[in-house]
Amino acid sequence: MTIHSRPLPSAIRSASIEPSVTLSDEGAALIDRIYEAAALPELWREVLIELARFAGAPEAVMIVSTGTHYRDFVTTSVEFDALVAEHLHFPGNVRTERLLALRHPGFLNDLDVVTEEEIATLPLYQDFLIPRGYGAGTATTVMVPSGDSVIVHCERARAEGDFGPQVLSALNGLRPHLARAALLSARLEMERVTTTTQTLEALGLPAAVLGSGGRVIGANPSLVAMMPHTLSDQPSRLAVVDPAADRLLREAVARSGQAGDMPVRSIPIAASGERPPVILHLVPIRGAAHDVFVRARFVLIATPVVAQDVPSADVVQGLFDLTPAEARLAALIAAGDAPVPAAAKLGITPSTARSVLKRIFQKTGVSRQAELVGLLAGRGLRE
Repeated sequence: MTIHSRPLPSAIRSASIEPSVTLSDEGAALIDRIYEAAALPELWREVLIELARFAGAPEAVMIVSTGTHYRDFVTTSVEFDALVAEHLHFPGNVRTERLLALRHPGFLNDLDVVTEEEIATLPLYQDFLIPRGYGAGTATTVMVPSGDSVIVHCERARAEGDFGPQVLSALNGLRPHLARAALLSARLEMERVTTTTQTLEALGLPAAVLGSGGRVIGANPSLVAMMPHTLSDQPSRLAVVDPAADRLLREAVARSGQAGDMPVRSIPIAASGERPPVILHLVPIRGAAHDVFVRARFVLIATPVVAQDVPSADVVQGLFDLTPAEARLAALIAAGDAPVPAAAKLGITPSTARSVLKRIFQKTGVSRQAELVGLLAGRGLRE
């Protein structure tokens, strides 16, 4: 990677090494809010909203990077969440790569890491950021003892130009407080994530806590043991090796950003070789749970399907989030009944049975009766 090594403007150099910066009353109040967020991480979004306003920008984001991939982030809005996720993995994202490589002890503008010629030609700017009303950012990177990097970034339209020396000086006055608070907040939440996954491990449940976009925040040993043959910890998200199951997982994660409550989603993974089918349970973290998990979005639990363990309607209902009526029909189908005889046993009409069976197919991720029988019998899904 080639690092842009043009000398920094003198105003920025002096601001970044200034040992004492006088902050306005607004800045002093923001410092108080920053330290509140260190103890109550659910406040970070509000802090970033205030930080963006303080810098004269519409949006801001705080990103945790491991150096090889981005672990998690929190932004000023749900809409900006989607843009940041795409931006971080945009091919040729030189400004973030160069920012991390520079490790500069202060806030930098775009023109401190890229040239005007690059802004005029790079797809990152011309095809992605500028058409969306962005392209002028100021950001800083803080290294923490764990080896991770915390990026704090404010973003506005390229047409507004780079942030001025006074803004950078004010932001650098906040930087030490942002660094200490972000480190404390990250450590507190990681302790909670570790406790949760370890508890599920003790119960014999492979589990992980996922952040925005499905990124892995923490996983217990049982779930890690399912990598790479069943699951794959990709830089942007947890993926399933089976393409059909991975599509269902992507869709379920994507739905979490839409209006309305997302139900618990169960996703079947086909058997592979000696490995049995697995059901992934994706449980969204909502409401009061955010007092414990702030950047986390889901708890994912994996349940291997063993034939002798899946005979009853109760177990089938629990595995796939079926209604009692759906579970009873699914159990009869798995036992070998065709839909019409199964309908007679349940006291429903064949047309009702077909409607119920269609809902069962949707929830279990299969499209044919034979696939459903194979899944509930603990066998692989056949193409």
